[in-house]
This record gives sequence, C-alpha cells and structure tokens, in this order.
Amino acid sequence: MSRNQELFDRSRQLIPGGVNSPVRAFGGVGGVPRFFQRGAGARVQDADGKSYIDYVCSWGPLLHGHAHPKVLEAVRTAMEKGLSFGAPTGLELEMAELLCELVPSIEQVRLNSSGTEATMSAIRVARGFTGRSRILKFDGCYHGHSDSLLVKAGSGLLTFGQPSSGGVPAELAALTTVVDYNDATAVRAAFAEFGHELAAVIVEPIAGNMNFVLPEAGFLQLLRDLCTEHGTVLIFDEVMTGFRVALGGAQSLYGIRPELTTLGKVIGGGLPIAAFGGRRDIMSCLAPVGSVYQAGTLSGNPVAVSAGLATLRLAQEEGFHMALGEVTHAVTEGIAERGRAAGFPMVAASVGGMFGIFFRNGLPRNLPEVMECDRDTFNRFFHGMLDEGIYLAPSAYEAGFVSAAHGSAEIGETLDAAERVFAHLRTAS
Repeated sequence: MSRNQELFDRSRQLIPGGVNSPVRAFGGVGGVPRFFQRGAGARVQDADGKSYIDYVCSWGPLLHGHAHPKVLEAVRTAMEKGLSFGAPTGLELEMAELLCELVPSIEQVRLNSSGTEATMSAIRVARGFTGRSRILKFDGCYHGHSDSLLVKAGSGLLTFGQPSSGGVPAELAALTTVVDYNDATAVRAAFAEFGHELAAVIVEPIAGNMNFVLPEAGFLQLLRDLCTEHGTVLIFDEVMTGFRVALGGAQSLYGIRPELTTLGKVIGGGLPIAAFGGRRDIMSCLAPVGSVYQAGTLSGNPVAVSAGLATLRLAQEEGFHMALGEVTHAVTEGIAERGRAAGFPMVAASVGGMFGIFFRNGLPRNLPEVMECDRDTFNRFFHGMLDEGIYLAPSAYEAGFVSAAHGSAEIGETLDAAERVFAHLRTAS
C-alpha cells in the first residue's frame, strides 16, 4: 500500500472525508489525494517520495514558488521575536501602507485571517453603511463559506437565492439575489427590481472558482455604473486575483474602482492572512470608531504579515508580472494546442499567473457554459498528468496557478508530458 493511501485511510477515520477542505479529497476526479511533505520552487514531493511540478501553488498564495529564501528569512526573523501578541505591531502598519499604495481604491484596510472572513466582513460593512440588507452575487463565484454566500441560482432569468449547503437558513439565502456571470440583461433586471434594497454587489472581477472565466467587455463597467446610480457598494473579491494577475489586482487591469476590495492568499505568502479595505467613509463604519463589529484574535499575525510583505516586495520588481504572464501563457496554450492536435476540443485562458483549461470549443462565459466541458476527459487527463509528475487542480472547475519559480525546464517537462498523455487518451478512446 502506498503511503498516500495509508495516510488517507487513517485520515478518514478522524477528519470528515479525510481532508480539511473538500476539493482536496479528489472527489471530482476520483482516486487517492496526494499528501505532500515538502516543496521547493515549482516542485512538490508527496508522502511516497514522488516529485511533481505544481500548478496549484497552494491555490494561489505561492507567487514565488515553494520555500522562497527571502520569504523564509522573513518568517524566521519574525518567529524569533514572537509568534503572536494580540496587540498592534509595526508590521501591521507596514502591510496597511503597502496595500493602500498598491491598490489605489483602498484608503483604509483591516487585516484578518481568511478570505471567508474578509468577504463576510466586507458585506457586513456594506450593509451597515447603506442600511440595506440584500446583496447580489453571481452563480459560480465563490466568496467563502459564510451563510449569505453559500447560495446558488434557481431557474429563470432572475432568482432569489437558494441555499447550496446544508445548515444555511433559507431566510438568509432569500436576501441574496443570484444571476449568471457576464449576463448584463439579468444584472439590469436585478437592479430594476431590487436596486433600492441592494447593499452590495460582490463579484470576482476574474472568476476563479468555476475554473477561470474572464469578464466580457463592459461587464464590470456596467456593475460600476449601476452601483453608482443606486447607491450600492461594489465589492471586488480579489482574494485570488489580487497581486496574482497584476500588481494592482484585476481592478488595475480593467480600470474599475470598487468601493471595497477583499484580499487574501498572496498577501500571506503561504500563511493564513486576508484583508478587506476601501473607501475611508465606508471603512469608518467599523468598530471601534463605528457601529459595525468585526474582530479577530490573530488578525495581523506578525509571522503571516512578514511572509506577505516579503512576497509583495518581490512582486514589485520591474517586469515581474509580464514575465509571469508569459510563462503561464506558454504552458496553458501549449497544453491546449497539444490537446487540439490530438483531436480534443480544448481552449485555454490566462492572465498573469492564473489560468484555466477547458475541454470544449470556445471559452466559457458563465457557469452553465463551464458545466458543458467534458469532465470525463478532464479527469482522465488529470490522472495521466499526475502519473507523469504534473500536479494540476483536482477538479475541472478550479483555476490553476503558475509561480515565478516555473521556468523553461518546467514548461518543457509539462508540455512533453501533455503530449504523451493526449496520445494515450486518443489511443484509448
């Protein structure tokens, strides 16, 4: 029995499903999840000692790859001074100053410990600021596991939200309106019916939780215009895209200024930290100066902040994101080209160090179109690449990530592996 199998069997006895986050269970692709024991640069090693080129990168935080020396040095220095204080530190101020500098829409920022906490808190602040209760979100966009956001669309052009998880009261879900991503008609209809009730619109400016879906031209501007017209707070969830697609996040690419922004992943460099911030008058609603309560024992943890600061400073090097984007494009387009050459309908998209590959003709524009992808072929491709030592996201519905540690050697190995896998899939079909 492999060590991975042994660990998984033991884990299932003590941890629900054997994992501490559902997608890790390989439920979408089948098989045994890999238990990793070390990582360096672009590569990870599992419990059986097998090495993989990593295109998950801890689901985005590892912008510079695993165990970058400068990030590790920053962590060691912080640890030697103490792991946590539950009191203010100068490092928190450094992080706040840097986030406000890099993301101009952020005038004030509050640090916390997870993306879920950041989006939950941003919505609470928006509700407190506007005095309204309803929010608008998009089907397929995941903003964490707080009750108001674990909501799916029903049938029809415009729907009241319905719980997509057990334990979510229908009464809370009813305060969330859900429409399809990139559906301008549905957005206009939502504002026509509920504009006076909408506290916030929350959106991933580039969707990364239904694989990787780009906003159509004018979609984000439409949200900006309607929110301005109706006094609704526009929240950009940049937990994934922040500092990964561009130094100023997706909002800098599209020239849209939201009222509030949520951040995570990259700002911790692999350690748990997140943040939300935006307009000063809205953020002033937060306790202790305002009436909206939000708190966290480990918010602004000095070790996590140190890792994040080191990660962000490395990303400020001239040409960093251009080079990262070139590598990502080379890998993803190379995979798609080899898939098409083998007779499979396949497309890819990428921005900066984030990407999606799809077994379909044409890039999807929303969740229903993502669901049209050939999941069976993806699953076989995933396992073929895994056998070849290439670790992709274990789901057809998750974005992938490339780090600055991925270079020409990793590109070559990945594309050679893809060619072999596609040849095998073509022969087997």
